[in-house]
Amino acid sequence: MYKKSLVAVVSVLSVFTASSQQKEGRENIKDLCGCFAVTFNYAETFTNDTTKKFFAHKMDNFAVNEYAYPIEESDTRVVIQHLLVIPDGKGTVIKHWREDWQYEQTLQWQYTNAQEWIKTTLSQDAVKGKWTQSVWEVTDAPRYTGTSEWVHANNQTFWLSTTDAPLPRREYTTRKDYNIMQRTNRIIVTPQGYLHEQDNKKIIRKAGVPDSLQAEEKGYNHYARVPESRCASAKAFWTTERAAFWKDVKALWDEKMSSGTKITLKTKADGTVLYEALDDVENKTLTLPEKKKAVSDLLDKYLTLSQ
Repeated sequence: MYKKSLVAVVSVLSVFTASSQQKEGRENIKDLCGCFAVTFNYAETFTNDTTKKFFAHKMDNFAVNEYAYPIEESDTRVVIQHLLVIPDGKGTVIKHWREDWQYEQTLQWQYTNAQEWIKTTLSQDAVKGKWTQSVWEVTDAPRYTGTSEWVHANNQTFWLSTTDAPLPRREYTTRKDYNIMQRTNRIIVTPQGYLHEQDNKKIIRKAGVPDSLQAEEKGYNHYARVPESRCASAKAFWTTERAAFWKDVKALWDEKMSSGTKITLKTKADGTVLYEALDDVENKTLTLPEKKKAVSDLLDKYLTLSQ
């Protein structure tokens, strides 16, 4: 009888914990939405490369405005679209990255190398009480996925996960000496906004040999909440027509990726990068179904699926 009672108590506590993770985690994720002044700072801390020196530099306190808008919400899912306001004095806006948060998500796309992602299915036990963040490019192409619980400790509320990812633009446009960024992302919610703190390892990955470490990096992306009026141009930018276009783009990615277990992306097709090709389709005078067909044909040029 004692053992049965103990099992019953533990079961109740487990359900309560999972329920709290679902509700409180969703509220924490909703706190990532709004208008923010954002600063981005990165510095290498250690390196095994004796031929190059990537020194830390002065903290960049020049902030850009970013609007994080929830485009999909439910009890177990929040999808946030980021819109970047360019500091050009004209209020120019670009569609930035997207993050999908899913509670107890078992199916995930994990990055391996060379613009390749593998479909992975985790057990229910592995994701119990956890939220998965999937980050997508400006084109809605995949980037990386991480899973963790939301934690309350030391007067902080945070989510912490480590995962492999392709190089960010700030890196692949300036260097070619490594090919995997192993990201440890810590998202810390604060009364003023949130901090995206990173401890990243820059990995050289080659077939048939163990990974080697090129360097380590620290990152601090501060998201300071500012008046919504600072993001007025971003709100005006995300029109009903634009939202409908990108909803179709996202649906096409989902549809095509669901038919394979491994995907590989080309950097360019016909001499054009994907975001330029998508911008061209979006700006054409076509009906929405015509644009959807054009995007589908376009993705087939850049995306290779295999089993």
